[in-house]
Amino acid sequence: MSELKETIRQDLKTAMKARDKGRTGTIRMLLAAIQAEETTGAKREATDEDVIKVIAREVKKRRESVEIYTQNGREDLAETELAEIAVLEDYQPAQLDDAAVAEIVDASVAAVAAEQGVDVSEVGMRQMGQVMKEATGRAAGGVDGKRLSGAVKQRLAG
Repeated sequence: MSELKETIRQDLKTAMKARDKGRTGTIRMLLAAIQAEETTGAKREATDEDVIKVIAREVKKRRESVEIYTQNGREDLAETELAEIAVLEDYQPAQLDDAAVAEIVDASVAAVAAEQGVDVSEVGMRQMGQVMKEATGRAAGGVDGKRLSGAVKQRLAG
């Protein structure tokens, strides 16, 4: 079993003993999402990397919900989602700053250029998918996909 998944299970027990309903509900939802990930396709045990992807996906869903609730004047629901995000972020790796993201993008562009046997200046928007794939692997959950995509677009366009 993945170490991160085991940590999450232990945190669920702790939250239940502390009678923290908000944290307990969020962790249960996360464990259900992890189990769903494990049972889709070929049944297998989730690795730490898989768990991090599930957490990132769940955080993204909640951020989108916060936007919608805020636009529609439902601050109470937005606050609930923000509380869930705070719990989920405890399990994510530390988020990278802009300088680290720029380094990852530059290294990814260089890797794609070397793979294709061209100069770095020749890598453009046509190779965006390849650069994103490389950058996503290097970031390892340390940056939101939307933010990473924006940095790659900016680098390739300029």
